[in-house]
Order: sequence, then C-alpha cells, then structure tokens
Amino acid sequence: MSRDNTTFQQTVLEAATVLRNGGNVAFPTETVYGLGADARNIEAVNRIFAIKGRPADHPLIVHLADESQLPEWAREIPSKAWQLARAFWPGPLTLILNRRPEVPDAVTGGLETVALRVPSHPLAQALLSAFGGGVAAPSANRYGRVSPTTADDVRSELGSELELILDGGPCQVGIESTIVDMTSASPRILRPGAITEEDLFSILGDNLTPVTPSPVHCPGNKPSHYAPRSRVIIATHDNAISKVTAWHIRGNRVGLLSPSRPPDLPSGVSWLDFTKSNTTQAMVLYQRFRQADQLGLQILVVVMPPEQGLGIALRDRLLRAAGLGSITAQMSDHTVESLETIPD
Repeated sequence: MSRDNTTFQQTVLEAATVLRNGGNVAFPTETVYGLGADARNIEAVNRIFAIKGRPADHPLIVHLADESQLPEWAREIPSKAWQLARAFWPGPLTLILNRRPEVPDAVTGGLETVALRVPSHPLAQALLSAFGGGVAAPSANRYGRVSPTTADDVRSELGSELELILDGGPCQVGIESTIVDMTSASPRILRPGAITEEDLFSILGDNLTPVTPSPVHCPGNKPSHYAPRSRVIIATHDNAISKVTAWHIRGNRVGLLSPSRPPDLPSGVSWLDFTKSNTTQAMVLYQRFRQADQLGLQILVVVMPPEQGLGIALRDRLLRAAGLGSITAQMSDHTVESLETIPD
C-alpha cells in the first residue's frame, strides 16, 4: 500500500471514529459537502441543527453505503423504489420512504417518513463503509445560505465548530440531490436535481408526478434558500441588460451571471461566467454566488437557463436564491421577464 493510500485509509478511519464517538464530520459527496453525524445518535444529530441554525422540524437526509441498508431505515419499500435505487445509486438521488419506528425523530423532523440516499463520491463511500451505519447529513453551511462545494467553503463557514473536515476536492455535480417521494401510489418529485424528470421517467414511466410544490418539511424547501448575501435578480437573455442598468444607475454594486459577456454591459458592472452547459452551470453555480459575495456585489442579475433537463433544477435553485420559492421552476420565460424589473 502506498503512503498516499495509507494516509487516505487513516483519515477515513479517523473520521469514522469521530462519528462513532458522537462527533460531527464534514465530508464530500458528488452533490455538495455534508455535515455528518451518526443518524442514530440523537445528541450528535441535534448538534447538526445547532451548528447550522437549522429548524429542528426540518428532516435530514440519511446517507448509506449501499442499497442493502434500506430495510434498516425504511419499511413497506415499494418495488419502484428498489428499481430507482438500482438504477441511480450510488448517485444524486434521495428517496422518501416510510420510516422504521426506531428511526429517531431528530432525523425525520417528527415525520413518519425518512429521506435516504447512497452518495457516489469515493471518499463518502469509504467513510460510510468504514462507519457501517447511516450518517445524517445536510449541507455543511449555515441554514439557508449557499451550499459548500469545496472543503475550503466548509472551513470558511463552519471550520471552528467541526472535529474533522474530509477534503475530497470540488464536488462534481454541484447542486443538491433530486428528491422523490415514494410513499404514495404515484411517486412525486419534491426537489429537482441532476437525476432529471426524464431519467426518472425512464424507470417509472407514466407513474410519476413531475416537480410539484413540496411539503414544507422537506430538505431544502425553504422559499428563500441557497442564497448569497448579494440580492439575486432573475432575468432572461432579452431583459438582463435593462435590469442590470436599472440597478446600476441607482448606485448599486451590480454583477451579471450569464453564459456570455454582453457587448453593451455597463462600465463598472462585474460579469461572472455562467458557461453554456447546464452540467457545468450546476458545478459552478454556488461558487459564483460566493464570488459575488467576495466582490461585495449588492445585486446579482442572473440569466435563467432553459426550462428542460438539468435546467429545471438550476431554475429551482435560482428562484430560491431570489426568495421566490420553486413553484415557478418550470414557468415560461415570458413570466420570468415580468419579475423584479424595477428596483425598489
């Protein structure tokens, strides 16, 4: 075994020991970095809520090493849930299932359901295998703020409050997992993500309810969420410059997040590159939010991606960052054009 492999194994074992001893560990997944605790240790789970400032009635996602652990946490698991697990796990998909009675209320927010997923990041997989149980883990940031996609993001926000931060490099997906409620006859998408409606349809067929307004107590369902300190203003390609100009001429420090730099961008307005690929946009979105804050921007105008595929998940995160919720994640660009045109 090489020195690097030895160090890797020692670090993973150290993190698993911290979890067994009731501590909290930040670790990478393919989506974002999670703030983990032993999901059966109520005191450790409660500390997650204290560190994040998260309401205690908001459920947490329990991360597992593989699908074979599902019956330890859920009951009455439908065949369609197994089909989704086998198709997309390990990966960025969370399943809502009926919980077993012994699952702590602290994890489920007092609900009779539990959120479960198997992450694909190698370091998360190694940690979960070494630990051997479920790890409750929301994103490793203050509640409602921008999710972390690097270990440095976690250190800057929560570093002094954690026993250990596992550094697995930048997250490859960059936005939170797709959440599907499997507790009714027709599975419902509660939160869009990298596993798209089309992906799910390929397994479930017509027996799928598209992205719908989700229950209040669902991970990442706050109307204002994933938000930078800059005020986010959503726009289309056609009205982005008019919105930028309207805020800029009133003396605000303004930035534009868009796939290309407009030739008529006003002098003094910062351009943040949003790229042209939805996959890359998801990877960089939260980093661009953090960049906006580092630049001291007061206003960040964002050109919305098309309402298809991964673009639906990106629109959801952008609408929440703007404090508009996700009910309109699939609304037309005509409706987007009418939102927040005039500065207050």
